[in-house]
Amino acid sequence: MRHPAKHLVKHPVRHPVKPSVRHLFSSAGSRLPVPAAVLALAITLAGCGGPGTGTAASVPSVAAGAQDVQAVAPATAPATAPAGSGPTAAGETGETGTAAEAADPSASATAVLPGLGPRTLAEIPDNARQVVVVTGKDKNSPQSQVVLYQRTDDGWTAGQTWAAHNALKGWTDDHYAGDLHSPIGVFTLSDAGGLLADPGTKLPYDRSRAFTVGGTGFEGEPLAGSFDYVVAIDYNRKPGTSPLDWTRPLGTGRGGGIWLHVDHGGPTHGCVSLTKQHMKELLLALDPALHPVVVMGDRTSLER
Repeated sequence: MRHPAKHLVKHPVRHPVKPSVRHLFSSAGSRLPVPAAVLALAITLAGCGGPGTGTAASVPSVAAGAQDVQAVAPATAPATAPAGSGPTAAGETGETGTAAEAADPSASATAVLPGLGPRTLAEIPDNARQVVVVTGKDKNSPQSQVVLYQRTDDGWTAGQTWAAHNALKGWTDDHYAGDLHSPIGVFTLSDAGGLLADPGTKLPYDRSRAFTVGGTGFEGEPLAGSFDYVVAIDYNRKPGTSPLDWTRPLGTGRGGGIWLHVDHGGPTHGCVSLTKQHMKELLLALDPALHPVVVMGDRTSLER
């Protein structure tokens, strides 16, 4: 049975991380290791940087039905990313401000979120006090910009504008596995993780070797380091679990594994990618107590 994408937009997942999930974390802030069965399948996260002109060497693929597969390396992979991972996105403007600067209360505030129309604004939960706005260049473009807004007593305060990549073929209201589009909508942000150690985020963070990735992207760029840091976008996933969790409430045909992750210098299969530094800053800024969400889509769609 098909589920129209507008259903996803009108009914965003709004489940906070439940206290019962906290027992999965150690005193160091990391989840328990990914089950061996998951690693044996070399789980790939559909939508996140799949193979383009090449594929990962000596890495098994996922079972049939998974979207946009790019296999994760075996559990024997090193726990550190290759040097030089996380190249700058196309059109990167070179901002180097910190998360603290982005949240500077002296910055100008607006009563409403710029660039968002009434339909889009209506889908943002009332309790959301952090909104990551991803604005695509146009409906068919893989280039976008990202701004983190935080609600203050005076209105919405904007952080810096960061260049980003989205899916190869742009954006869609009706996302399906393998369509090479990023889903348009409003989605909660509840879980993070990566190959590297937790940089200090307040989000639940799963550090795992299962975030190792290899091969090349659509433009021949190396994918190594793309999952050094990730934030799971709650599109067709179970909030309160590791980004590695394979649960797909709408079925595997609707895709999944849509993340914010480190940019590899080219389009993604469905994710949104930022430079490594900007991903780190985003992780440091996001706070589950502020109920963060991402609003994502091409400029025209977001103005609806």
